[in-house]
Amino acid sequence: MIAAAAIWVPVALSVAAAMELWAGLLHGRFWHGVLYPVHRSHHRKRHGRFEANDALSALHAPIAIAMILYGCVAAPGPLREVVFGVGIGMTLFGVAYLVFHDGFVHGRLPVRWLGKVALFARIRDAHRVHHGRGAAPYGFFLGPQELAAARARDRDRDHDRGDGVSAHARARARSPRPSGRLRRG
Repeated sequence: MIAAAAIWVPVALSVAAAMELWAGLLHGRFWHGVLYPVHRSHHRKRHGRFEANDALSALHAPIAIAMILYGCVAAPGPLREVVFGVGIGMTLFGVAYLVFHDGFVHGRLPVRWLGKVALFARIRDAHRVHHGRGAAPYGFFLGPQELAAARARDRDRDHDRGDGVSAHARARARSPRPSGRLRRG
């Protein structure tokens, strides 16, 4: 039993961390690209308990469930433990995202007290920047770092250009989509 956990636990933790990168890539390239007609509901006022965008959040759940079930019924061995770990890692990320993004940031769960933790408040504030302009940061948990990196790149570009107009202001002026506002409840 302990030998099995020595395989799936580090796999699960690694996958949970990697899911942030995967989610940021999907969000930036697809949710704000070809899937924007569905994702748009997340950038507008919600009417009712759900929004069309919730379907995008649930896309990975069947994959994670299948992997966990495989890990529960397959013959013992390293492949079973790795697949199980991947499913658990995807699920860990999904639960964390649900609690922090939908619950804390958008007020869909009673977890406002999370705002007392400075790191969580910075994550919320970075996500509000995303909603305010409909652009980066696309990552969620790494949103503050992504935002800081984008601002540093903009400062470098502005310095090189010398015109005093920020790259964010230029991007916002070119943006074809309304950015929407961060909604609660």
